[in-house]
Amino acid sequence: MPHLVILYTPNLDKPAAEGGVDMTGLCRALCDTMLAVRDEQDRQVFPTGGTRVLAYPAAHSAVSDGGAAGIAAGLGGDYAVVYMNVRMAKGRSALVHQRVGDALNACVKERFAEQLARRPIGITVQVDEGHEVFDAKNSSLHPLFQNNQQKV
Repeated sequence: MPHLVILYTPNLDKPAAEGGVDMTGLCRALCDTMLAVRDEQDRQVFPTGGTRVLAYPAAHSAVSDGGAAGIAAGLGGDYAVVYMNVRMAKGRSALVHQRVGDALNACVKERFAEQLARRPIGITVQVDEGHEVFDAKNSSLHPLFQNNQQKV
């Protein structure tokens, strides 16, 4: 944990000039953003080896009115949607939740500025805290970073 999962309409898998976005670059930017968030004691909030960002285009989707309002407004009917949900382990403060949400939202607004200005697109950033009923972790990633940071 944490995991940031991005679900998006497949029309965003186009070049930027055609209204798309570099999803790999977005994932890297969001991961780096998460790793930069600090808590009240100025400690890194998320462990480097446990921070993951995964993006999935929707195989099927229907958005809003299908494009009629966008066409009528002269913006086109090719609506796009991005839903981002970060799930973190229980126990972090409300301030940390807010810092995580604000940092991710700032990154998203920057990365999608052109799309927000030129096309109908809806972007949601959501932060959830887990209440696990079962939680098993198996990782050979964490040991790579344990000497470079405080355990979180």
